[in-house]
Amino acid sequence: PQARAGIISTVEVLKVMEAFVNEPNYTVWSDLSCNLGILGTLLSHTDFYEDIQVFVRDVFSPIGERLGWDPKPGEGHLDALLRGLVLGKLGKAGHKATLEEARRRFKEHVEGKHILSADLRSPVYVTVLKHGDSSTLDTMLKLHKQADMQEEKNRIERVLGAISQPELIQKVLTFALSEEVRPQDTVSVIGGVAGGSKQGRKAAWKFVRDNWEELYNRYQGGFLISRLIKV
Repeated sequence: PQARAGIISTVEVLKVMEAFVNEPNYTVWSDLSCNLGILGTLLSHTDFYEDIQVFVRDVFSPIGERLGWDPKPGEGHLDALLRGLVLGKLGKAGHKATLEEARRRFKEHVEGKHILSADLRSPVYVTVLKHGDSSTLDTMLKLHKQADMQEEKNRIERVLGAISQPELIQKVLTFALSEEVRPQDTVSVIGGVAGGSKQGRKAAWKFVRDNWEELYNRYQGGFLISRLIKV
């Protein structure tokens, strides 16, 4: 917060973050991830955005290598959460080995050869979408349609906004208002787009303005409309 307020240098904050590279605590990494996400958003309109992605890869790759992709004997719930957090962060930032492994596991999951565990689905979905194409998005929408559990549908809805290409972002936004998505979950899809990229933020804001009457009538000034504006 002090860096965002201009009280201390962002460079000093990043130096402090680097000191946590051997930290095993989930809460610490969750805070680091959140703050780097905010910083990435603030820098998304500048030439420094790619530098932040390099920084994320450098800081998160040692813990990613230590955790690996598969659960270790005797590890707890927080280790599984940490693995998902770290792999998702590395995948979104374009860490080569993480992207390759995510694509391999996603393919096996889609083909039914090896179903992804629940804690790895979001990071894998985010990674393949962020660096994916129309075929990737179509596959994800197919998984959504086929999902028996609402929990899995919601998991997919939250990550669809990771897709990068402008025409695919529009497809996700149109999907948000379709009958495929429950009205109470539409905000999650639009919010995911707004938080996914610089292009997504602009597209989501325009989409909300263009569809304001329908959205307002749908939610009648309730908490979902305020949540939509916040995201």
